[in-house]
Amino acid sequence: MSHNKFPDGWDEERVQQVLAYYEQQTEDDALAEDEAGVAPSETVMSVPRDLVPKVRELIAKHRG
Repeated sequence: MSHNKFPDGWDEERVQQVLAYYEQQTEDDALAEDEAGVAPSETVMSVPRDLVPKVRELIAKHRG
């Protein structure tokens, strides 16, 4: 038997609420939410996992 381990402040009920929210979301609403999360001066891209620490370091230096 497996036991779920949730982050601090999360429980089964909260997970179910989040799932319900996204399962009921329309495609248009999902697109609007995605677009609202990215500032006009930002870009979203895929980065190989092994490069993520370096990318974070560069971003921190840039914001510096």
